[in-house]
Amino acid sequence: MFSSGGTPAAPAAACPGWLMTAVAPWGENAEDAYDQGLVEMGLGDSRLIEVQGAFLPMGFEATPPKALPMGSLVECHLATAFSYNGSSACAGVAWAACTTPEGEVCAIVAKISTELDYEETEALLKRNLQRRLASRDLEVQSFDVAVDEVTAAQDHYGVAMAALILPESLRMSGGGNVGRVRSGLTRQATEAMADASRRVDTKAPAAPAMRPGSRRPTDGNTDFSL
Repeated sequence: MFSSGGTPAAPAAACPGWLMTAVAPWGENAEDAYDQGLVEMGLGDSRLIEVQGAFLPMGFEATPPKALPMGSLVECHLATAFSYNGSSACAGVAWAACTTPEGEVCAIVAKISTELDYEETEALLKRNLQRRLASRDLEVQSFDVAVDEVTAAQDHYGVAMAALILPESLRMSGGGNVGRVRSGLTRQATEAMADASRRVDTKAPAAPAMRPGSRRPTDGNTDFSL
């Protein structure tokens, strides 16, 4: 699956990628189902690097799927959901092409694995994508979603897989696949420490240790200030 609308204008050294899904309901065990799912998705002969995080390389561009050479080293954002003995599971991945308030073009990704049905999983995935946009102050220009559902066969394991496959991202070197530093979205440790020192609900110092059986002083000089 891929977006027919494409993404906004990207740099010349674009990073192609596409969404794919696959299901495998006849696994002898979870590992067997996983391997069958990779074969169905077209990644059975590839070496995979599963990536975490929200941002995609700068210049990401949605393209139609293509066959990958045997032994290819491929970066992918992969969601995997397992089921067993007649139960169901869903997995999904979504991307969004965005612009920052400064007008810079970028793209983000979200993924999800659930034991819910297709419609509920798709709704949750879109909500996760919206939250990632909001937390980074990004405006969406286009997006695409891929979700698939599996029902495991009797006494077998099943797997639903969804992936955003980026076959060229590892070849991009230098600064071509990153953007500028965005200010105001992260806090330094020194700032957090300064804020904590100004809070009124900070924990008071511990009282002096007392020996067993001893009594606290009863004079009027006891200090109750924080």
